[in-house]
Amino acid sequence: METRELRYVVAVADEGHFGRAAERLRISQPPLSRAIAQLERRLGTTLFERRRDGVRPTPAGEVLVREARGALTAVEAAERRTVRAGAVRRHMVVAARSGQKPAFLAGVLDAYAADPDALPVEVLLDRTGRQASMVRDGRADVAVLHLPFDDPDGLRTQAFCTEPQVAVLPEGHPLGARDAVRLADVAAIPGLPLLGHDDAATVAGDPRAALTDLVGAGQLVALGRACVVVPRSARSQLPADLETVPVADAPDLTAAIGWVPDAATDGVLRLLDAAERFRASFGPLVTTT
Repeated sequence: METRELRYVVAVADEGHFGRAAERLRISQPPLSRAIAQLERRLGTTLFERRRDGVRPTPAGEVLVREARGALTAVEAAERRTVRAGAVRRHMVVAARSGQKPAFLAGVLDAYAADPDALPVEVLLDRTGRQASMVRDGRADVAVLHLPFDDPDGLRTQAFCTEPQVAVLPEGHPLGARDAVRLADVAAIPGLPLLGHDDAATVAGDPRAALTDLVGAGQLVALGRACVVVPRSARSQLPADLETVPVADAPDLTAAIGWVPDAATDGVLRLLDAAERFRASFGPLVTTT
């Protein structure tokens, strides 16, 4: 199969309509319909169920759509990595979250820069949850992941710090006097929604929304409009007069470097060595301060 055919299949599945898929692909509908029909004859199976209101993948079509997405991502990643490897001025791209100061990334990059064979590093910032996909599709060589919230599927990871999470509350809030709280306690505070990974209040303890804009989250807490659950190291980036209390049932957050094993260049391996040297320099994997 050609990548062109795979793009056709994905477009038809996404749009659920040959006409709209043709517009997206910037071709006319008849050639698209013929290409899908020819592919079905070649594979000996029906890929799409034609209905009056559009089309939808058959079970066989769903398999091909899933495989096609992975194949197209791999092709795009190969193109990007090849271009970067052949650039006159080679560099390495590290994907990290925007709106926060990764507690240990600066130290890792400093340790890497001390290597005489280190490449220049570009830090690519994007909103939460996209870092792993940036590595998979070749936009970045490595990513700073926060487990268990980021999806490391298809990546190898090397942890360099694990820390507990804390609830950050307005100044003087009664829960701030406790030794520890539970997620349900924080989520149930009247008038103080617990910021989660979507617009709704959540008790999942997922800190991604708060970390997307940590400064803004701190302002909301200071105004008495919300509370957030964040890694303990992020507390230093919030206003000093806020209350902080450990969350007993929130999962520990592990900062890790993620990379595609088959695409581990010499620069990536050197960065991983630097991360391990830096991790060893500050002591136990689990933070204690």
